[in-house]
Amino acid sequence: MASLRDLLASTKAEIREVSTAEADELRQADGAVTLDVREPDEYEQGALPGAVHIPRGTLETNVEMKIPDHGTPLVVYCAGGTRSAFAAKTLQELGYTDVVSVVGGFNRWKDEGRDWTTPAALTADQRNRYKRHLLLPEVGETGQQKLLDSKVLLLGAGGLGSPAAMYLAAAGVGTLGIIDMDVVDESNLQRQILHNMDRIGDRKVDSAKKTLTLLNPDVNVVTYDVRLGADNVMDILEGYDAVVDGTDNFPTRFLVNDASVKLGITVVHGSIFRFEGMVTVFDPKNGPTYRDMVPEPPPAELAPSCAEAGVLGVLPGIIGSIQAIETIKLLLGLGDPLIGRLLAYDSMEQSFREYKVRVDPTNEITYENRDRIQVAELEGLCAPLPLEAPPA
Repeated sequence: MASLRDLLASTKAEIREVSTAEADELRQADGAVTLDVREPDEYEQGALPGAVHIPRGTLETNVEMKIPDHGTPLVVYCAGGTRSAFAAKTLQELGYTDVVSVVGGFNRWKDEGRDWTTPAALTADQRNRYKRHLLLPEVGETGQQKLLDSKVLLLGAGGLGSPAAMYLAAAGVGTLGIIDMDVVDESNLQRQILHNMDRIGDRKVDSAKKTLTLLNPDVNVVTYDVRLGADNVMDILEGYDAVVDGTDNFPTRFLVNDASVKLGITVVHGSIFRFEGMVTVFDPKNGPTYRDMVPEPPPAELAPSCAEAGVLGVLPGIIGSIQAIETIKLLLGLGDPLIGRLLAYDSMEQSFREYKVRVDPTNEITYENRDRIQVAELEGLCAPLPLEAPPA
């Protein structure tokens, strides 16, 4: 009967081992993945920067979900080099073609003074709260921690802001900013689910904070009970990872567009009208922006508000929820966001249609021109583009 020493020797004869110095070079190569196969308590005490963590005992069942490409270069390590050797052989048997095991493992790595970090760890309560996220290989503990570290600003605590805020809070987005200078009115309650009868007359941002904090105490809700204007929009938007736009008027949308383009912040835009809604993503660094889609505001008579035209109460729930999904995708780098695509929903037909949104070559309000953008409020309905002349 073979001993552990015999099995280990046999395994090492079938895999490639590298020193910590070689591993350090390999892990920094394009496309390489560093794989930590230690137990969770070991990983939480310190790990290589950016390592994917899959405990050895769950390697066979989880690795293909987290690392689907079998041609990915893998640098596998454990505490001393034994578990990583067995893991490397298993990975080869699973079809991974470029796998190495680190001799001496993390202990030697640390003793040599190489770069390592203490991974942010979820508490036991957080692991239970976000368990369904942790089961998704595309999210996992790393993704959930990223959500907790993220900051999202919601423009409005009304019809669109309500479902978007609630789902982002439930998902564990760590900081939610909410700007709204209105008070809760009974007519809001048909669609604005952040609020209730007991809050009528309260400031909307205060009502929103109460609801979201009760939903998830992990979330820091930052309130802005002010009118969004040219004098404060840059200061408010700066520092956020994404903006969820639930505004209902063109001057504010143009103001937000120009500030977000200047700052390079992505805006998840949503709008609703009667029985229809639409969602798109404006990423000033990688795609079209609001001014590409709407070069100038339409006349007021062609753009009545929900207060004038009405809206089906459940409609903002659908559109706001899609905005929340798109925001989470952006924060985690998942899937194909609605950049350059507009998703239109018709509740009467129960149909979705997709339209292309293209960059307008005549639009000068671009991220490349950000240093020349002057953020200003529209005077009248069709103000000229607020772009500063280039220096002589």
